[in-house]
Amino acid sequence: MINTIRESEETTDFYRKEKNCESFERSKVMRRFNAIMMVMVFMFTGVVSVTQAAQKFRRIPVKEYVDKMKAGWIGQIIGVSWGAPTEGRYRQIMPEKDMPPFRDSLINDAFGQDDIYVEMTFLRTLELYGMDVSIRQAGIDFANSRYPLWVANNAGRNNLRNGIAPPDSSHPKFHSCAGAIDYQIEADYSGLIAPGMPNVVIALGEKFGRLMNYGDGMYAGQFMGGMYAEAFFEKDVLKVIEAGLRCIPVECLYAEMVRDMLRWRRENPNWEKTWELVDKKYRSPDYYISQLDVKLEGAFVLMGLLYGDGDLDKTMVISCRCGSDSDCNPSSSGGVLFTTLGVSKLPDRYYKQLNEKAVFSHTAYTFPALIDVCEKLARQSVVKAGGRIEKDANGEEVFAIPIESPKPSRFEDLRKPGPIADSSFTKKEMAKITVMAGKDLSEAISKFAPGWKLAKCGEDMNPGLLAEWAGKKSVLMTHPLDRNTGCVLSKKVKIPGNKKTTLHLVVGHHPEGDWTLLVKADGKELLSTSVGKETAENGWMQTDVDLSDYAGKEINLELVNQPSGWQWEAGYWAKIELMSE
Repeated sequence: MINTIRESEETTDFYRKEKNCESFERSKVMRRFNAIMMVMVFMFTGVVSVTQAAQKFRRIPVKEYVDKMKAGWIGQIIGVSWGAPTEGRYRQIMPEKDMPPFRDSLINDAFGQDDIYVEMTFLRTLELYGMDVSIRQAGIDFANSRYPLWVANNAGRNNLRNGIAPPDSSHPKFHSCAGAIDYQIEADYSGLIAPGMPNVVIALGEKFGRLMNYGDGMYAGQFMGGMYAEAFFEKDVLKVIEAGLRCIPVECLYAEMVRDMLRWRRENPNWEKTWELVDKKYRSPDYYISQLDVKLEGAFVLMGLLYGDGDLDKTMVISCRCGSDSDCNPSSSGGVLFTTLGVSKLPDRYYKQLNEKAVFSHTAYTFPALIDVCEKLARQSVVKAGGRIEKDANGEEVFAIPIESPKPSRFEDLRKPGPIADSSFTKKEMAKITVMAGKDLSEAISKFAPGWKLAKCGEDMNPGLLAEWAGKKSVLMTHPLDRNTGCVLSKKVKIPGNKKTTLHLVVGHHPEGDWTLLVKADGKELLSTSVGKETAENGWMQTDVDLSDYAGKEINLELVNQPSGWQWEAGYWAKIELMSE
């Protein structure tokens, strides 16, 4: 190509020098020049078209895809199992001596881990309804999950069960931990079924991450999924991280954290020094916005990848020793790094004892079934993204995956949330949600107040039937579902027509908090009063509500433990009694 260009330049100079020659000679030179230029154009366009053809698709044999996808799951499982004994025990760097020893049997310790099985709920939804499943169906399926959850997962699921449809189920107006770690933990599946397809990862984040997380909380999962997607084609950890970074808005705080980590890695050969920088900045009030804030935990995932030097054990150990959520973080860093290699390149100590018949808790999947469904969904993803499944010279299947630039979600700021979508489930949709919001206290309420029902009880402060509280025995403790939704005790009662009927209540509060007691009859508010230090002597308050206006009628009576300031909002019920005279 270069020689052709030089020849062209020389020919042009020659033509200038001979401009006084006869017309015939000029035409000869001109024809030579034109011929050379035509060759150049052909060669140039040919090179461009060949380059474009080569860059249009990335190809990976299906067997290699499955090999790497399996390794990604094994990395997750080993990371979470290895770090599990240390979870939440350290806010400082964990001493090296406290790192649990590696065991070959770790591969079988994660079948009951929520850090693994929650994302399988999303896979099941995709398996049943396909890659085009609606976010509302995804929300219904998540609402019907029966495993225990915490933080954003629990808050989002309770909102769904309470009729708040996505995307509002994750909006900061409806819960206070929208920027927590939850979707970051669960987003591995998105990259593992979308090799080399960042926009599929981003769309899955908008569909499943939106159920519980907002802003940085959702972006973190899209970043993780983007790293997994790239790990099928790239072994360089820096390039894998950069690929994940391109999947999220440049102005979000999570992206700032990723850029900080890349810079601090260049500046500090010692990961402990970088840990100090992370701790100082990302535990500060300007950045630590939510409980289990995802930026801090995400930095610890990257700590392992950036300082692990490509060593599998070292990567997971560093992420674990950073402390905090020290099982989830090595699960993520291990999963990404394992994916870059594939099972065929892993030491067999990681997987040789795998029990392939064991079923992951709350799912329909054994490990082989999990791999099968991921391959099935990856095939759908490839075709949906405009790719194809080809055959190579040996007749083996190959994914041909279109190369495309990531298109990140719109920017949302947790500190200044945008408006809600005002999205609610319809009655038809609510009929499909078979699990009530909040903690199930049916057994406790049946013992304390037979005939009454309890709904929308939050799990904070561990509600239930207490043997004794503040000098009284057999006390029912409840807690609001969230800062906007009270816990409701209800009963249909027939009010006598010839007697005065009064509802008699003895209720208490936590010494450090208060709450609002609401009494309603057929939806009409009969009483609203504070239960706190100023109204409850020695922690207890007695109140009577006259029900004479409903004499001879059957009514739905509701007693509500309504939040007032979201501090120690538990309600304590010593007596619920209907008295007639």
